[in-house]
Amino acid sequence: MLNYLNHNETTMKLIDFLQANHVPLDLKNYKIHLGSASTDSPLEAFFDGWFKEWQQFQTRRNFECNHIVSLIQLPTRNKWRFAGVSAALGSEWNEEKQLHIYKTELLPGHEQWIGRVIVDHERSGRAAYLWGHEDGGAFMLGEIREKKLSIEEFPGFNWTTVPYSKLKTIVEQEVASWKAALGNVKGVYLITDMLNGKQYVGKADGESGLWQRWCTYVLTGHGGNKELRDLLGTHPPEYLANFQFSILEIADSRASDEQIGLRESHWKRVLKSREHGYNSN
Repeated sequence: MLNYLNHNETTMKLIDFLQANHVPLDLKNYKIHLGSASTDSPLEAFFDGWFKEWQQFQTRRNFECNHIVSLIQLPTRNKWRFAGVSAALGSEWNEEKQLHIYKTELLPGHEQWIGRVIVDHERSGRAAYLWGHEDGGAFMLGEIREKKLSIEEFPGFNWTTVPYSKLKTIVEQEVASWKAALGNVKGVYLITDMLNGKQYVGKADGESGLWQRWCTYVLTGHGGNKELRDLLGTHPPEYLANFQFSILEIADSRASDEQIGLRESHWKRVLKSREHGYNSN
């Protein structure tokens, strides 16, 4: 077995890497599945352990091939997480779900690379199911992580939208990239109740910024906010799964509490979260 763990960058194609590791991929009859966010996020499915099921449910007969090379789009442009090579073993039409449900089976010998290999590929169109070429095409081995990450790295302040379930995992695992980013900034954040659309605007002006504030929500569910506390008092704990966290704006650690408070009030006015959301003041 080849070991590339000491190499952060390579010029090897993904297909060559798989062949070097004796993955029995049929180069004459395979497809590359580019999994990207739609109704359900494939990245979240991967981290939650049900990516196989996510991929098996198809609206069309997309996997009429022998093998599937699965890649999942990352927040960083042109970066894809390798999610395995599977045999496509046919499908059945489910009338109730109006879906083709495929049966797939992971090929042997490469489990240790799943979730660790990052592929460089510039997507040229919207097609998500590409016929693979014998020469591997423009899918390059970009990086091999030392460990299989259990959660995605921090995507950047402008791209942070995270459901409560994922935030809970991030906080409990103290994911370094998230903790470092959120712990160094103050700011204004938004909690959206995805069940009814109501919103809560909050501020983070403590010493450890957004990280400390969001940790409080994981610990208590409501973060000490009256409206959210009252809401959760009349619903089971599972209701927290409806909450989505995002960042409205950030400020560095030198910003005063007064400045952060003014920006919080601004966003409450803009989003009408007092009149139609969960802000009571």
